[in-house]
Amino acid sequence: MYDGMPRPLFSPSSRPRRRALRAAALAGALSATLLAGCGTADDGARDRRASASSAKGFPVTVDNCGTRTTYDGPPSRVVTVHQHPAELMLALGLRDRMVGTAFPDSAVLPELRKDFEAVPELAEKEPSFETLLNAEPDFVYGGYGSAFAENEGRSRKAFADAGIDTYLNREYCGKKRVSMKDAYDEILTVGSIFGVRDRAEKLVADLRERVDGTSRTVEGVSPVSVFVYDSGDKSAFTAGGKGLGTEIIALAGGRNVFADLDDVFGDVSWEQVVAREPEVIAIYDYAGAGSVAEKKRFLLSQPALADVPAVRNKRFVVLPLTATLVGIRPPHAVEDLARGLHPESFR
Repeated sequence: MYDGMPRPLFSPSSRPRRRALRAAALAGALSATLLAGCGTADDGARDRRASASSAKGFPVTVDNCGTRTTYDGPPSRVVTVHQHPAELMLALGLRDRMVGTAFPDSAVLPELRKDFEAVPELAEKEPSFETLLNAEPDFVYGGYGSAFAENEGRSRKAFADAGIDTYLNREYCGKKRVSMKDAYDEILTVGSIFGVRDRAEKLVADLRERVDGTSRTVEGVSPVSVFVYDSGDKSAFTAGGKGLGTEIIALAGGRNVFADLDDVFGDVSWEQVVAREPEVIAIYDYAGAGSVAEKKRFLLSQPALADVPAVRNKRFVVLPLTATLVGIRPPHAVEDLARGLHPESFR
């Protein structure tokens, strides 16, 4: 199964809040000077958590990717690793709980940009364990499985040993299929953890209406055949039938030509792409995989692809990779893609 990390373009529980635990986790990596500065903020976070422990709806117990955690109150110092968890937090009105973000990989939704820019960016990619601890979080929310990479010292156990709770986007819990329902359930779960279930339910209702409205607009149209181009030159890395991308395409009035690929993502040959004659190519855009312009140039420069309808007619639709990941973006992607597939329906 696709591990969730972008591919290069040209290459195939209760929670103790004891400062001693945090210090123990830091001991092998930080100096005594750094350790000495942790006290005040840590005490403040613990006090805020204690005052919130009587909040309505708590305690909340969550089973997440094999990790069971009980929350006596909402987390108050949160770091998000990867962009889609950050956007979900902001969409729920939780800017005041966020003390850091990391790994932005596409443009932030316009309505969230101001709040996103107000949160300190800890790293351009995944931060080190020490960098995360320095932010003194009581909760770390990871978007891809790599947020908690054991070989880089960021295992969920390491955070637990430091008295820090963790949550991993459900898309990376090893599920065999990812759907729009997962996106809605993710929002509701995070809303429960932070004591804002009512906000989460309203957000989900709004997103459902966005999807339903788009689907009504393209109702009755002939589905347009779509090939998703993520990356690759010797072969094409594309969206398979078990990923959210295929459902987004269907809701937008399209048909993924590789819906029969038995995975979330996978490699296919260019000969297969030619044989399936896609009418539109959906290009996934994200940092580190070559620009959209580079991807278009590559596709247009390949003689073998010259007779593919999408290439011949230069029909490309661009979607940020984050738009296809479990979170708040997929409903937006349905509308954006539908406008590209059926522009006549939106005039």
